[in-house]
Amino acid sequence: MKVGLAFASSIAIDGASSLELCKRAEQVGFESVWGGEHVLMPDSIVSKYPYTKDGKIPAEPDTPIPDPLIWLAFAAAAAPTLRLGTCILIVPQRNPLILAKELATLDQLSGGRVELGLGVGWMREEFDALGVPWERRGARNDEYIEAMRALWAGPHAEFHGDFVDFDPATCSPRPVNGNIPVIVGGDTDAAINRAVKLADGYFPGEGDSERLGKLLERLRQAAEKANRDPSEIEINAMFGAQMANPVAGIEEMAALGVGRIMIPAFFFAGPGGLDRMAEFAEKIIPLTQS
Repeated sequence: MKVGLAFASSIAIDGASSLELCKRAEQVGFESVWGGEHVLMPDSIVSKYPYTKDGKIPAEPDTPIPDPLIWLAFAAAAAPTLRLGTCILIVPQRNPLILAKELATLDQLSGGRVELGLGVGWMREEFDALGVPWERRGARNDEYIEAMRALWAGPHAEFHGDFVDFDPATCSPRPVNGNIPVIVGGDTDAAINRAVKLADGYFPGEGDSERLGKLLERLRQAAEKANRDPSEIEINAMFGAQMANPVAGIEEMAALGVGRIMIPAFFFAGPGGLDRMAEFAEKIIPLTQS
């Protein structure tokens, strides 16, 4: 089982602290670091955040949320073995041709270490501020992935869809291994179907083991219905509530078939945080390797 450090960019935003965090994470055995995104936080948010009971996002207006791709490029040089992921990137908010170039560049610079964790977004107010249509954002997302994969596959690519349309063109550099793994985030039926349709991995927001198990069963059923082997979809799961009893949490996640647990970096924020991270890693990460 792999162990990732989720939302790492939100607890280390200046150069020095980011370097130290990534170096320490690599030294103590984390396999990957992850950055999330919101371009901005509107002062008034009516949209319901899907992962809290009250529908409120657990962040203040000025909570630091660095651009994940720029932060990960910085992290890539600091820790040359860590994989670099987004959890998550809101793909339908971005220009897919520019994003294809950005991701491929980062992948080349890092030696093929990039993973694209994506979501279609939950905050309409952010889409409105960016001038991006809220409607059909799921279809937009899926087509963007297809278009990016066409560009990554080789030179002289072309694509003609509802949202992306270009004649033969070449985007270089391309990913080291010809593609970048895609991980779909979300707990909805649409997210599950999207993961089955186009993803290499799945990252639900659900952290409760019992509810997660039911969610993963829905994923397995959807994959089988689509004639896809469920084992092809690597499960990435948030390791939050399990921090109260990490040993039991590891056993629960292993039983569910989780391939990577994602430790929220917020547990290691503040004074002495990196030492707490090292202590956690020393006790827990060996259990994931057995």
